[in-house]
Formats: sequence, C-alpha cells, structure tokens
Amino acid sequence: MANIKQQKKRDITNNKRRLLNNSFTSSLKTAIKAFEAAVVTGDRAKAQEAFNFACKKIDKAVSKGIHHKNFAAHQKSRLAKALNQMI
Repeated sequence: MANIKQQKKRDITNNKRRLLNNSFTSSLKTAIKAFEAAVVTGDRAKAQEAFNFACKKIDKAVSKGIHHKNFAAHQKSRLAKALNQMI
C-alpha cells in the first residue's frame, strides 16, 4: 500500500476506472456475440441491427481508450464480412 496521499487517491480512481473498463469490455463482447448468433440463425434484419449496435460499441471503446483503433478496424471488418456473406 502506498504511503503518499496522491498515490492513495490514484489507486482509488484507477480501481474505479478498471471496473468501468471491464464492464464496458464485457458489454462489447456480448454485442459481438449477439451479432454472431443472428448470423448463425440467418435473420438478415436482426443481424444488420446487431451489426450496427456492435459497431457503435466498438467505436465507443476506441474513443474511450479501452481498445486500439486497429482492433476496431479488424473487428468491424470481420463482422461486415460475415454480414455480407449472408444470403
């Protein structure tokens, strides 16, 4: 445990931020899994809606600094490819 007052404050804020980041990352993974489930069922309208929501979550993760922009590009490309391959 730190002895310096400012470091004690930083420990508290870092812990809060870590919990928020974990929560957001979990919701992002859930959104991606929902899209993948819609693709498997073959429902194009539901998949399109889930794709839009997942892309929104991915972009927000990048803007919050949770993920890197290349991660976002890779994921969005992968999801778009899966959506476009649906018949």
